[in-house]
Amino acid sequence: MLTGMAALGWLTPRRRSATARSVLAGEASAEAARKSSQEQEFPVHGDDKAAAFFDLDNTVMQGAALFHFGRGLYKRRFFETRDLARFAWQQAWFRLAGVEDPEHMQDARDSALSIVKGHRVSELKSIGEEIYDEYMAERIWPGTRALAQAHLDAGQKVWLVTAAPVEIAQVIARRLGLTGALGTVAESVDGVYTGKLVGEPLHGPAKAEAVRALAAAEGLDLSRCAAYSDSHNDIPMLSLVGHPYAINPDAKLRRHARELDWRLRDYRTGRKAAKVGIPAAAGVGAVAGGTAAAIALHRRRR
Repeated sequence: MLTGMAALGWLTPRRRSATARSVLAGEASAEAARKSSQEQEFPVHGDDKAAAFFDLDNTVMQGAALFHFGRGLYKRRFFETRDLARFAWQQAWFRLAGVEDPEHMQDARDSALSIVKGHRVSELKSIGEEIYDEYMAERIWPGTRALAQAHLDAGQKVWLVTAAPVEIAQVIARRLGLTGALGTVAESVDGVYTGKLVGEPLHGPAKAEAVRALAAAEGLDLSRCAAYSDSHNDIPMLSLVGHPYAINPDAKLRRHARELDWRLRDYRTGRKAAKVGIPAAAGVGAVAGGTAAAIALHRRRR
């Protein structure tokens, strides 16, 4: 019986190449199975001290929620064509660059605040439901949605944490069947928007403050919690938890994640994101999320 290299002497160069490819495929498959088996232990089923926190823009959903909301408001004649052009440019830049530009985001927030000033909170919530169906549902990343569902299936609460208006974030969280949302709180008096914010936008370090405040209120152990984001601006939030994930990461976050051996996921492909919108009775959790965000912003302002 031939052994070693002699046993392979009958192979043509093409067959040797095919064999090498088969070995590589086998090794890759084994490694993927090994990693998969390791990750099956997380999230831990029934761990009531754990929860998951998901950034929204470009993590759960393609693009920025605020820009999609602006499109919906324009359709309803809340503002003029020149304002829509600015929203469209900002959204195009955001999707191409894949990062949050502070000036663009501030301009978008200022525009949104001026647009909703004088309108009732209840009116914007109702419109938000319609806008979700029109512009947002089909932009949900299926991969990230599956991660959120894994936490829900394990009996854990799942929260959105976003700089988008809390009312819009609550709509998205409820439609995805999540527990609730932490978002930027716009000031209102007697149910009418004043055009001002309560504190500051829920962005960067403010997100970490909101998560910390919510964890304290819910009795969570942050070392057992998970957080997911695409942006280096969310490193403070990701650093709070024991299980940080970089999802569709920008260049700075990717480098940081690799240095600290954080888990990476990238769902950006040429395929259109699946339309996702699972109804759930999570209204109470969404309201609680908004309250916690307001508390965190108030503390930070002080």
